[in-house]
Amino acid sequence: VSSSPVSFTTSGTSPTESFTTTSGTTSSNYTTITATTTTTTKIVSTGSASTSGPTATSSFSLFPLPLSFQTQPGESWWLCDCIKAICIEDNEVQVVPVICNPPPKPICANGLSPVQVIDEDGCCWHWECDCYCTGWGDPHYMTFDGVYYSYQGNCTYVLVEEIHKKVDNFGVYIDNYHCDTRDVVSCPRTLIVRHETQEVRIATVKPNTLQVEVTVNKQAVALPYKKFGLSIYESGINRVVEIPELKMNVTYNGLSFSIRMPYSLFGNNTHGQCGVCNNNTADDCMLPNGNIAENCETMADHWQVVDPSKPQCSPGLIPTKVPSTTPMEPCKESSICKLLLGSVFEPCHGFVQPEKYYAACVFDSCVLPNLDLECSSLQIYAATCADQSVCIDWRSHTNGVCSYECPSDKEYRACGPIKETTCKSSQQNETSTKQVEGCFCPNGTMLYDSGVDVCVKTCGCVGVDKIPREFGEKFTVDCQDCICLEGENGIVCEPHECAKQNKTSCDGEGLYEVNEVNSEDSCCPIVTCKCNTSLCTAEAPKCTLGFEVHSHIPSGQCCPVYQCVPKRVCVHQNAEFLPNSSVFVDKCQNCFCTNEVNVSTQLNIISCEHIPCNVYCKPGYDLQPVKGECCGRCVQTKCVIRTAKNSVLILSPGEFKNDPYNNCTIYSCVNIHNQFISSTSEITCPAFNEESCKPGTITFLPNGCCKTCAPLGSQTPCIVRQRKDFIVHKGCRSVDRVVMTECEGTCGTFSLYSAEANSMEHSCSCCRESSSTVKEVELKCPDGHSISHRYISVESCSCQDTECSSSQSSELQSTEENDKASTLNRIKRAISLTSK
Repeated sequence: VSSSPVSFTTSGTSPTESFTTTSGTTSSNYTTITATTTTTTKIVSTGSASTSGPTATSSFSLFPLPLSFQTQPGESWWLCDCIKAICIEDNEVQVVPVICNPPPKPICANGLSPVQVIDEDGCCWHWECDCYCTGWGDPHYMTFDGVYYSYQGNCTYVLVEEIHKKVDNFGVYIDNYHCDTRDVVSCPRTLIVRHETQEVRIATVKPNTLQVEVTVNKQAVALPYKKFGLSIYESGINRVVEIPELKMNVTYNGLSFSIRMPYSLFGNNTHGQCGVCNNNTADDCMLPNGNIAENCETMADHWQVVDPSKPQCSPGLIPTKVPSTTPMEPCKESSICKLLLGSVFEPCHGFVQPEKYYAACVFDSCVLPNLDLECSSLQIYAATCADQSVCIDWRSHTNGVCSYECPSDKEYRACGPIKETTCKSSQQNETSTKQVEGCFCPNGTMLYDSGVDVCVKTCGCVGVDKIPREFGEKFTVDCQDCICLEGENGIVCEPHECAKQNKTSCDGEGLYEVNEVNSEDSCCPIVTCKCNTSLCTAEAPKCTLGFEVHSHIPSGQCCPVYQCVPKRVCVHQNAEFLPNSSVFVDKCQNCFCTNEVNVSTQLNIISCEHIPCNVYCKPGYDLQPVKGECCGRCVQTKCVIRTAKNSVLILSPGEFKNDPYNNCTIYSCVNIHNQFISSTSEITCPAFNEESCKPGTITFLPNGCCKTCAPLGSQTPCIVRQRKDFIVHKGCRSVDRVVMTECEGTCGTFSLYSAEANSMEHSCSCCRESSSTVKEVELKCPDGHSISHRYISVESCSCQDTECSSSQSSELQSTEENDKASTLNRIKRAISLTSK
């Protein structure tokens, strides 16, 4: 078999993800090969073809065909890359190299760059516009075909579903909620992806943050997750749900979402809030019934789905009011929003237009100025730019408003790989130019594995303790001795062996065995004896005053031994006193507690000194001992009387004295119920006319007060005499002196011997009242109250016979303290004695 060189050219690139098609043209020159019955073929004609662009020249030789290889005229088959053989007739084969002409580049309605997609024959490629839908903020939407609108619904809505169902149980949904107190705007809360038997929910943990959690069929899962044709993994700040069979992925980070789907599988077959993916904006606001709504805000409300957690939502209701997408009042644009139009994002302006993102940012900063939602507009715009292979490091220009903090072992990068290189994937070549922001391992380290979030310098092993180990390194973890080996299993472990210990015996009351952590080997506890005093039976004794309980635990034992020890104090009358403190024993002594100890009692000794007495009592008072007092007390024993001339008389009870300067005034003292009461008596002289007396006969009466002209030996007539004095009765005394009357004078009295009777004859005649009246006077008592007292006032006196008896004189000797009348009689007697 002979052959000749054939030159041909192909143009195009390797396949990538794709959407709307714009096919190029294909031309070919051919070479004819003749097949003979001897099972050989030959080229019957040659030709060449060339196109613009790079040219690849290839030489090839035809090989003998087996006898069993037979084709019909018109049949074709591929000989090798992009070279087709066509059976002509009569064993003639035409070789056709496929030549690809570059197709014209279309303009995508969503403003993004189209992607190249390999044709089915694997030789040429064509352009497609991706189905790319995004949502962010409160929230703002960009449909598959680039229509921008804002919608403030508070329900769960369809983002994407198929018009004609080709994939079982497929759809993407969004759960929105009112994220301000006024219920004016909404924010995304949960992104829901359904595919066949699985439902993925990516929910925001904390409102308006990049903290999310992932569940599959309502069960939390760890990332990366891969099951039943669906995978979930982290890509920078995003969580990505990828369905390789459908060549689609959905991302969500708590503030924004994006949905990418291939046009070849979903073109003209999507509806929902993301619109129809057909590179035509006219039908993006299509309702579930196929009609086109006036605007997408109205359309969005019709895509509610039944959500048991939101009974207030009813799918299909027409909104009563079209939500406004612009602030009601003029608002000063935020400095954060200005970054979208400035130099920071300028490298991306040629790939993605920023105007719609800027409008959304201004709206968020005006309606919700305190939530920093404008950051989401910058974040989704930067993510869209990164998807177009344009990286913008923008967060450092927001003065910390849109900062993003990474864990201590990671560093923030605005442009990192979609899938970070790991020890498990380090041999794979990553050809994608797309980037994403997030937290990545520092330079010089790499992620150990997509499911083990640990940065390592060298690829070894990482166990459950998340500590990197080098190959061959031995270590102990979870009480197992392990070694890091290179290979599939990595870490190989066996139970940890403990060194032998001396057996500890815990005999004794209150002791028990316990296992303690060994500081040298935490996996091998040490058996030690512990003490539990609640198991002790001995109780602390009650000590007497001045003693306290002391306890000590003997070495090697648990339970304490008690004893009463002196407290080094003094004790007196059930009280304790510290050394050098005063101790009250009685009023007559100064006592204090010493530091000296009584050997027998073990208590400190109390030292006392008697208090010296220096008491002076004034006249009329005597010092007498008083129970409970140290030096006695001055107690009145006599009456102290101050006379009219301001002289002082001291009278004992029952004693009488004349005034030194006036014999007509007599002072007396009486003790009634331990009260010393002084009395002053004034003698009232009867009327006296000196002219009626003979010369030389004027003299004083025996009382030395009143004058008279009668001889000293003559009798004084029995007459009424007046005097002023205080009346005292039962300790109470009249306020003023009272005029008191009495009978005074001499009467005939004799005692004669009678010879006839041989006895003494007595004749007694007394000067006594012949008529009297009863008068009343008010008496004041020591306790302050008053009583009314009646006394007898004499009106006239006369000499009256009375019985002579020796007992009369004894009656005058009765005790003055028990009878007021005897007291008065005693005063009379004193006056009469004075006159005699």
